[in-house]
Amino acid sequence: MSVWEDLQGQAPVVDQLRRGAAQATPNHAWLFTGPPGSGRSNAARAFAAALLCDQQDPALRGCGECKACRTALAGSHADVTSVTTEKVTISIDEARELVRKAQDKPSTGRWRVIIVEDADRMQERSTNVLLKAIEEPPPRTIWLLCAPSPGDVLVTIRSRCRAVSLRLPPVEDVAELLIRRDGIDPEVARASARAAQSHIGIAKRLATDEGARSRRDSIVRLPLSLRNVSGAMKAAADLVALAEAEATSSFEQRDAAERQSLLASLGAPENGTLPPSLRSQVKRLEEDQVRRAKRSKNDYFDRALTDLLSFYRDVLMLQLGNADTLVNESLRRELTEYAAQGSPEQTLLRMEEINVVRRRLVSTNVAPLLAIEAMAVSLL
Repeated sequence: MSVWEDLQGQAPVVDQLRRGAAQATPNHAWLFTGPPGSGRSNAARAFAAALLCDQQDPALRGCGECKACRTALAGSHADVTSVTTEKVTISIDEARELVRKAQDKPSTGRWRVIIVEDADRMQERSTNVLLKAIEEPPPRTIWLLCAPSPGDVLVTIRSRCRAVSLRLPPVEDVAELLIRRDGIDPEVARASARAAQSHIGIAKRLATDEGARSRRDSIVRLPLSLRNVSGAMKAAADLVALAEAEATSSFEQRDAAERQSLLASLGAPENGTLPPSLRSQVKRLEEDQVRRAKRSKNDYFDRALTDLLSFYRDVLMLQLGNADTLVNESLRRELTEYAAQGSPEQTLLRMEEINVVRRRLVSTNVAPLLAIEAMAVSLL
């Protein structure tokens, strides 16, 4: 099993990265771009593993079996530094720490690899801190940056990176990955991959969490209840509540796992009063979890609106007579009835209203409930 196994539907990218890992002197900086769910971070980690693979034959690097491959994929290799954030931005202090780390020589492998999974979340001054380090990197350091699109990073950074462009994999490939890697029932895997619109992470969550599937189904059905203004206001409140419930469910699982992991690493008891010497570290973790909650909640609102958008996408396909495959296949009868009541032009206007709210939630401090209430009324 090679490090490339999880990069479903990305054959051109795998070929490009195989060639890069086989080179005696790979490019010093790479920019991985692709829509959410395309596997940018997975590709960067797989490439890091291949760069550090113990195989002496360049053509075999990325074997997935050696210690270097396994530890790099697991995030525990001494020569791989990975930064990701669920806060609003990557801070300038975090950027400076990366630059400092990049100066260190590799301890066990051929290269020191720095992975920045959220390069698009850097403010300009933070990116400028990285610029000189990427312009004039130490001879054994390789930078791997990830962002949704090339336009999400400064042109001065972009111009110094080798581009790696990923696409959303086909639904069939995502389903196959869930079946093979996670042991998901084939029917559930295919339905989840289709509902997630090929977003691998969302597909896994839908496939493994019945509550997440139920919440998504409720969101997608909201347009069917829009009859008047009062109904629209209720639908907006329901959508906000469902998005917050999904966020809370994810937070609780992740926060508890992080706390347990920290306590285990510190040798602290899981229950009872913590020794004073450990309380500050636990408090820092809790503060980080609170800070990232705002950005993560916005992400969940965006996902809820993306699910809502899939309803109108299916309606539009039906109105245009091109509905062989729907995202929400289980609602085909309801979607067909809804499509018959309007025109493609009306559907496109409704889709634009949803996209306007998505942009507002990302770029402004608008209260989600107020923005979604206004949107719901416009969908009548």
